[in-house]
Amino acid sequence: MKPKLYDVVILAGGKGSRIKKFSKFKPKPLINIGKINFLQILIQNLSKFNIRKIFIMAGYKGNQIKKKFHKKKINCVDIECIVEKKTLGTGGCLRLIENKVSNKFFIVNGDTFFDINLDQIYKNKILDHQFYICLTKNKNYKSNKQLILLGLKNKKIFFKNSSALINGGTYLFNKKTLKKFSNKKFSLESFLSKEIKKGNCFGNYYNEYFIDIGTPKNLKLAQSELVNYLKKPALFLDRDKTLIEDNGYTYQIKDLRFIKKTLRFIKKFKNFYFFIVTNQSGIARGYFTENDFFKFQLYLKQKLIRKKIYIDYLIFCPFLRDAKINKYRKNSSYRKPGNSMIKFLEKAFFINKKKSIMIGNSLSDERCAKRSKLRFINIQDI
Repeated sequence: MKPKLYDVVILAGGKGSRIKKFSKFKPKPLINIGKINFLQILIQNLSKFNIRKIFIMAGYKGNQIKKKFHKKKINCVDIECIVEKKTLGTGGCLRLIENKVSNKFFIVNGDTFFDINLDQIYKNKILDHQFYICLTKNKNYKSNKQLILLGLKNKKIFFKNSSALINGGTYLFNKKTLKKFSNKKFSLESFLSKEIKKGNCFGNYYNEYFIDIGTPKNLKLAQSELVNYLKKPALFLDRDKTLIEDNGYTYQIKDLRFIKKTLRFIKKFKNFYFFIVTNQSGIARGYFTENDFFKFQLYLKQKLIRKKIYIDYLIFCPFLRDAKINKYRKNSSYRKPGNSMIKFLEKAFFINKKKSIMIGNSLSDERCAKRSKLRFINIQDI
């Protein structure tokens, strides 16, 4: 039985007044952390879970966000950006997606990185009048009394004068709740503060890494601390005949068979990024469509999640010099043994390249690894 897919809503509408001098006329979520904008970091970290779609609620200079992410597909997750016509706040904007989101869905602050497992949290049951809030420990946040001094007992959240727990900016909501929301400007934090006092909020404390970039101090901290946290080695995995069995242009769900020794091998690598890097000339040859490919790949991703293997990014090359389908007929350095797919991932993630490895089954994979200065392991040698 496949796990249910769910949606995530990212609140990315704020002006970021406290860090305006650092944004350089960008919306706050597009501020670079190291070489990568924060919203990209956030989306990439979320997309490894069982997510159907990410909705980005954009406000201030929202068209910049829309240009970068609207109608994109990242790691098999569709992205839709909705730009407010007028300022609606973190609460009012949610009415714009009430007929779009899954029955249970997550809300995530667009200036907060909280490295928690959404798939596990999604298992919680919530009634129409209830709200699930993920809590973390307060290290340096003092400015908003609606977010701090939260107590927790039997998963119920309440205000407590001496508590070190705070609202972590990640929530699990029931879709029916949105009908109670105003379509005028209001604050989600203020709303939840009232619901906490009514006894309608529950949740849990999570010890995973947390940082927000909403203050100058935290933004400066993120430039070093978050970059260091995200920097780790990667496994660049070929797919067909390396990760899965392949009898020739595999794209039908019924034909998915994992190569068991590969799964056993990659599970040994702790705290690594897992990237799938695959040529897919079957698209160019007209054997199957990109839509067929993504359906198969989403199923593959879900099956791996059940085995506790999380794919951080899928990148593929559908191009071929003598393609049957015109739109794919071209030479491309993305096609292995070219290494543009590897270069793309190096720009999109903080990768410790010296410890990274490419795993494949062909001379094409090996040459790609050599061009990328990566250690290569042939699946036949495992």
